[in-house]
Parts: sequence; structure tokens; C-alpha cells
Amino acid sequence: MGGYSRDVEGSWFRSLFVHKVDPRKDAHSNLLSKKETSNLYKIQFHNVKPECLEAYNKLTEEVLPKLHSDPDYPCDLVGNWNTWYGEQDQAVHLWRFSGGYPALMDCMNKLRQNQEYLDFRKERSRMLLSRRNQLLLEFSFWNEPQPRQGPNIYELRTYKLKPGTMIEWGNNWARAIKYRQENQEAVGGFFSQIGELYVVHHLWAYRDLQSREETRNAAWRKRGWDENVYYTVPLIRTMESRIMIPLKISPLQ
Repeated sequence: MGGYSRDVEGSWFRSLFVHKVDPRKDAHSNLLSKKETSNLYKIQFHNVKPECLEAYNKLTEEVLPKLHSDPDYPCDLVGNWNTWYGEQDQAVHLWRFSGGYPALMDCMNKLRQNQEYLDFRKERSRMLLSRRNQLLLEFSFWNEPQPRQGPNIYELRTYKLKPGTMIEWGNNWARAIKYRQENQEAVGGFFSQIGELYVVHHLWAYRDLQSREETRNAAWRKRGWDENVYYTVPLIRTMESRIMIPLKISPLQ
């Protein structure tokens, strides 16, 4: 047949053989999360009144770094952003608790006694339309989020998966992440533990939107990336992309 591609034939043939997931009795979190660390992450989404965004950022930049730098609080700022494309007038904060749930509870108990933080929350509440958060674990095969110099833009891609598909998602991405490492764009990958469940967040860094376009296009030229897309798309209920700009205090610049 004229113009018929052996590569196309091969891709079609490979697509017939779906990767099977071995049945396991372990909890999903034990199979997918990192064993060498006991880090717990919290992601916060704050929808700010449009007229208050500048004041919100200023207040945040004054208070949150104090918690980050205080050794008495077992929590670290990972990243702080305003959404540029996506939901407008939104702030996104990512925290790491070194020591898991005990560290989280330790922070919560200490913050209840921290008058400066209580005043901060009271003032902040006047600026918000809504807020929500999730507790997350990091995928074992992703990079540990580390501070980086800028300027960069960040993309937070959020996938809401069909219940029961998290292990299959993880198995496929464990193979596919190698196709997205050449430009060090892969920052971190997480899945929800508390809050809305079966939610995955992938965090990427790019110099700008043009660099994002070129990097993503380059992945499609690598044999194997198409298989990851083929096997994971049916697992998704909804997906969302945010382009975010770091705040001044963000360790991820």
C-alpha cells in the first residue's frame, strides 16, 4: 500500500499488547511512594479576590519564609506561585514535611500557639474567595523537588484518574519519565493521600512558553513516549494545566 509506514504498523501492533499489572496486596502508597524518605507534601490552592492579589503576595512573602527558616518547625517551602494561565488570581503553595504525619501534626500544634501566624491567617482570610488543600506523597521514580535558579515558568499538570488505576499509571510513568529528563524539566510528581483522591500532580519547569513547546514536541520524537500516552490516557477522567510564575520567596525560581 503506497505510503504505508512500518513505524505506524509497529506502533499499531504494539498497542494491542496492554501492559498487565500484577495483583498486589500492598496499599497503593506503599507501592508507589519513595521508601528512602518519609516526606509528606501539602499543596494549597488559594483563590484570591482580584483587588487583593498584590497585598496577598506581600503578606505571604513576609510571613511564610519565617516558618521555612525556623528549625523548630519541621516544614519547608518547596514552591510558591501565582497562576498565570489557568484559574486567575490564584496562589499555589507546596510544602514539605520532613518526618511524615508526625511532622505535620507537630507543625499544626505549634502554629496554634504562634500569634504572628494566627494574625496572618486572620488578615489573609479577608483576601480570599476560597481555598483548598491536599496531602500528597511523591512518586518513587520522580526527582526530589530541589531549589533551582530562575527565571523559569512552571507548569502544574493535574490528572484526576479513574479509581483503581493509580498503580497502572505509576507503572507506565516509571518507564516514561526517562523521555522527559534531558532538559531537567521534570521537577516533581505527586499523588493525593488526603483530600480529593486519585489525583496526580506533575510539576515541570521551562525557561518560557516557547521552550515548553519545543521540549514537549521533542518527546514525541522519542520512540516509546507514544506508548506511555496510549496506555495512560484511558486512565484519566479529567486533566488540567496551570502555567505559574514563582513568587519572590519561592525556592523554585
